[in-house]
Amino acid sequence: MAEPGLESDERICSAKGCQQPAGFDLRWNNPKIHTEDRRKHWLACAEHRESLAKFLSARGFLREIEPLAP
Repeated sequence: MAEPGLESDERICSAKGCQQPAGFDLRWNNPKIHTEDRRKHWLACAEHRESLAKFLSARGFLREIEPLAP
């Protein structure tokens, strides 16, 4: 079973107010409350990939960014 929100018909950018199709999976966790192997997902369109990644990186949460398969 796929992660919630990762099915192809639900791939909408996680940026506030954005309704564009997502092309990237920003995988993150908060090390203060999540185990090392736990990953949460924010989806991003090309326009918001950098700003969402910077937000997560500034807090030390970003783990990896992967392109979404079509």
